Amino acid sequence: MLLAAALASSLLVAGTVFARDVVVRTETGNVKVTEFATGLDTPWSIAFLPDGRLLVTERPGRLRVVGTDGSLSEPIAGVPAVHARGQGGLLDVALSPSYAEDGVIVFSYAEPTSRGGRTAVARARLDLERMELQDVRRIFAQNEDPSGNQHWGSRLVFAPDGTLFVTLGDRGGARDRAPALDSHIGKVVRITLDGSVPADNPFVGRTGVLPEIWSYGHRNIQGAALHPETGELWTHEHGPQGGDELNRSRAGLNYGWPEVTYGREYVTGRKIGEGSSRADVEPPVLQWTPSIAPAGMTFYTGDVFPQWKGSVLVGALKYQLVARLELDGNAVRHEERMLTELGRRIRDVRQGPDGHVWLLDETEGRVLRLDPAP
Repeated sequence: MLLAAALASSLLVAGTVFARDVVVRTETGNVKVTEFATGLDTPWSIAFLPDGRLLVTERPGRLRVVGTDGSLSEPIAGVPAVHARGQGGLLDVALSPSYAEDGVIVFSYAEPTSRGGRTAVARARLDLERMELQDVRRIFAQNEDPSGNQHWGSRLVFAPDGTLFVTLGDRGGARDRAPALDSHIGKVVRITLDGSVPADNPFVGRTGVLPEIWSYGHRNIQGAALHPETGELWTHEHGPQGGDELNRSRAGLNYGWPEVTYGREYVTGRKIGEGSSRADVEPPVLQWTPSIAPAGMTFYTGDVFPQWKGSVLVGALKYQLVARLELDGNAVRHEERMLTELGRRIRDVRQGPDGHVWLLDETEGRVLRLDPAP
C-alpha cells in the first residue's frame, strides 16, 4: 500500500495519467509537477507576496492568500461586487511597484452595470493582519458595457516607469469596435496608478481619440508580460476558430481584429475580415491555428530551469498545456508543448521570485509548482 502511494506520487507520465505529484518528460529534461494548494474555485491569477505567500484570485469574486505550506486563507474582505457570469468575474491581480512601502495592489474585474458589465480596474491597500482591502478605489473602467458575458481580457502589467498596462477584450458581440479609437473595446490601455493618462501615450492630444489607448485591434488578451531585456510589452490573444496570436504590443499600432485575422467564424468556418495581413496592421510574432486558447504568460529568467532561460512560457485552456517558446530576437524559433499529460486547463503561468514556475490549474482549482526532476 505504501509502495503504491509512493509510486503514484512520483509517477513518470507516459500517457494521459494523473497523480497528485507527477514527473513529466520535456525536451530539456524531466520536470516534477507538485500540487502546492487545492480547493480553489476557478482560480484566475497569481501574485507573489514578499514573505513567500501567494495572492490568488478566484473568478467568482474572491481573493485569497495561499500560505507557504499551501493552506488557503478565508476570502479577503473588501473586494467589490463582480459580474461573475460566463467568463466574467474577478480577474487579474498585481502588486504595485510601491507595495513594500504602502501595501497597494491593483486588480481587474467585470464590474456590474445596468446592461451587464464592463472590465474595470481598482487599487486598494492590502491589510494582511485584518485580511481586508482598504481604501478601494476604481481607477479605470471601459467606456462601453455591451451585453454578453465573454471576452473581458484582462491582464495587468506594470511598466518599468511605474505606469500600468491594462488589456481589454472585445466583449464578443462588440468586436467591430476593436479598431475604433473612441472606444476601450479590444484595446491595451496605459494609465498611472491613480488612473490618469501618461503624457507620452501615443494618442495624447488627438481629437476624438481616447488618450489612454496604447494599442488597438485586439480580440481577447489573456496573457501579458514585459520582455526582460527590452522592457517591451508582449501579449497574446484568443482568436476565434484559429488565429490565436502572440504580439509585441507597441505604442499606437493596430493589431487588426476583426478586419485582419487568421481566424474563422465558429460553426460556419467562414473567413473573417479581409485577409491575414495588411500594410497598416502589425503582424503577430506567432499565430496558432488551430487555436490553443492561450492564458497567462511569463518570460523565464530564473536559475531553477537554466535550459529555459529566455523562453516564453504560455498556458493553454483548450489544449491543456504549457507552450515553451524559444526566441531568436523577436522571432519564435521553436515551440515545445509541455504538460499535455496532465489534461488540465492552465489559466496562469508565472515565474516566482525563487525562479520556480507556478501554474494555476483551472480544472481542479489548484496551484502547481514546477521543479527539476532526475
